[in-house]
Amino acid sequence: MKLGVLAGGGPFPRRLADAWRARGGETFVVCLRDFADPALFEGHPCMVERAGAAGAILARLRAEGVTHLVLAGRAKRPSFATLWPDAWTARQIARLGRAVLGGDDALLRAIAEVLREEGFTLLAPQEVLGDALAEEGLLAGPAPDETAEADIARGMAVLAALSPVDVGQAVVVQQGLVLGIEAIEGTDALLARAGAHRREGPGGVLVKLPKLGQDMRLDPPVIGPTTVEGAAAAGLRGLCIAAGGTAIADRAATLARAGTLGLFIVARRWGAQGETP
Repeated sequence: MKLGVLAGGGPFPRRLADAWRARGGETFVVCLRDFADPALFEGHPCMVERAGAAGAILARLRAEGVTHLVLAGRAKRPSFATLWPDAWTARQIARLGRAVLGGDDALLRAIAEVLREEGFTLLAPQEVLGDALAEEGLLAGPAPDETAEADIARGMAVLAALSPVDVGQAVVVQQGLVLGIEAIEGTDALLARAGAHRREGPGGVLVKLPKLGQDMRLDPPVIGPTTVEGAAAAGLRGLCIAAGGTAIADRAATLARAGTLGLFIVARRWGAQGETP
């Protein structure tokens, strides 16, 4: 079967495309304009198109013989003023109604259903790249101390409370204080913002987890070397992610960089896997 990669920004979509090809599969990459860099996909057949031209994208995927899709990479949700939907996309927006105005998870679930109706099978990134998800335990750096553990528990409680209203996948906590909650700006901007509010004393923790009940085919949380660098720049001491629920892009480099910077990365059970605040 042929895999279509709907690619946003960052290196993770390229890693998925490479992994699929290494397994003997064929790929076709859709670089979402203003988010994905086509130069990153040298060697993979691809097209560059804006998100609002979904009708053209699906027609090209069919022409290329794509049967399965994976969504990956950073992308900001466009406003209606900048979307410029083609006729097919405009019809779907009208049909989806309230889902378009909801949180990201609600919108992505609606998009997944549309893709299914259009004859595509949507895969989770972990189905393409099985080793991307973190296993439970300490993955890098020193073990979190009592203060860090309390911040982790606080962060998990905040994300559990936010899950029903479909807001964000990450929070920064320092000494029990919430320095920032991820919204539409994404994790990198969250870290930059939280760093400006850090307090004296022991550094804080980034907690990045999927929303409770999240469809893991859609926008699974991902950390990578850039996340680790941002956490260090923000004065944090470590990261807590979900065992079996948060992906690690460029795993070896991410864990090595955390170790070099003295940051811990710990993966905890979460949600249906067992541990909730």
